[in-house]
Amino acid sequence: MIGTPPFPTRRGALALLAASLPLPAEAAGLRVATVDWSVLETLLALGVPPIAAPELRQFREVAIEPAVPTSVTDLGLRGTINFELLLLSRPELIFSSSFYVGSEPRLRRIAPVESFSIYAPGRLPYEPVVAMTRSIGERLGIAVTAERYIADTETEFASLRERLKPLGARPVIPVNLGDARHFRVFGDDSMFGEVLRRLGLANAWTERTDYSAMAPIGLEALVRVPDAFIALIPPVPPDAMPTLAGSAFWNALPNLRKGRLLQLGSINPYGGLPAARRFARLLTDALLAAETARG
Repeated sequence: MIGTPPFPTRRGALALLAASLPLPAEAAGLRVATVDWSVLETLLALGVPPIAAPELRQFREVAIEPAVPTSVTDLGLRGTINFELLLLSRPELIFSSSFYVGSEPRLRRIAPVESFSIYAPGRLPYEPVVAMTRSIGERLGIAVTAERYIADTETEFASLRERLKPLGARPVIPVNLGDARHFRVFGDDSMFGEVLRRLGLANAWTERTDYSAMAPIGLEALVRVPDAFIALIPPVPPDAMPTLAGSAFWNALPNLRKGRLLQLGSINPYGGLPAARRFARLLTDALLAAETARG
């Protein structure tokens, strides 16, 4: 009698899954994985997709670009990645960041780890992002490509700054809605704040924010920046905008009455140069469209 094949173990099933996945091109002969989104978007922008990275579905919804090839293995949640699947992906190098320092001892048991520190209190993020891009290029043997991307980024900022010149140094406050009564604001020490400076724009929020979006504060704080364009960055809670549409306070804000609410597309707030460029493009287009609408 022919016996029934045993059910595969969880490890065996993962091995079969990993073996069935097409592999992306491997830069400099290295099988590279990453656990950080800013590194992921940088690798994609440089044309060297990793073999594995976390939360790809969410990345596609939040970061939007660059596009992630289907060949990249999804390692699950960023904070609790699937170490078994990472092991089965057989990386020869893992890129990490200071956000995941707690996971690095386990990561080092799988492959050598190179970590970047970009977002940290008391430090502006743009130059560390440039340094990360340059380091990745050198490590993977694509230094020329990395330098070209850095230069192209500066060129794009200069072009967008020129388009915005007729508007003057307009104050902008980049925010994310927590709910219909609170918002988080990105200050000068955020990547969005860094981009505003490079576009010749002023960040209307001058209080300290510790490199990340400030803890939710009441909408009444917007009264302090009546001339600012409010750059609304997703995600937006589903009930927030309908609730605000019926809010007498919200509709009485000078920003709203002057048509200075800009609803941008989704952007990774802790991204690399690709996220910075996306924010710059979306904001420039929104500001110019608002100016045109005002006549």
